[in-house]
Amino acid sequence: MIEPMYVELLAERLGLSKSTVCFHLKKLEDAKIVSSCKEQYYSVYSLNEDIFHLTLGDLVQEGCRGDHLPAQREDEYRDQVVAACFKGGKLQCLPVQKMKRRIVLEKIAESFAQGRTYTEKEVNLILADFHDDFCRIRKDLVCFNLLEVKRGIYKRV
Repeated sequence: MIEPMYVELLAERLGLSKSTVCFHLKKLEDAKIVSSCKEQYYSVYSLNEDIFHLTLGDLVQEGCRGDHLPAQREDEYRDQVVAACFKGGKLQCLPVQKMKRRIVLEKIAESFAQGRTYTEKEVNLILADFHDDFCRIRKDLVCFNLLEVKRGIYKRV
């Protein structure tokens, strides 16, 4: 049995900063590999040794019971990205990270009706409502396969 420890002791023994240890312990706690409890001023972490007695089949079966959780987390993440990037319907910043940029572009692509065609001028007018750099956004929408363009006519994919 491994004795419970507090963050400072773990950080010292591992030669890591307290913030790094806290970050990783939070991930382990979310995965139910460790648990924590407050003792005076400290959070004390204990290893959940029962999890190490489970077979791979047990873990997969457990995961199947919570199939809605990944989708729920993804929706929450999307909402956070959209909230961080849009203020009052205007795009404040175009994220550099590819995944976040795709989420933002998918949100913008919702402004285009499925099956309808648009001229470049119409696309620019719609995109200008989101951001002044509508040329960049238009190009990214095409690059991310959210809009397709053929002979100057745009269509939502």
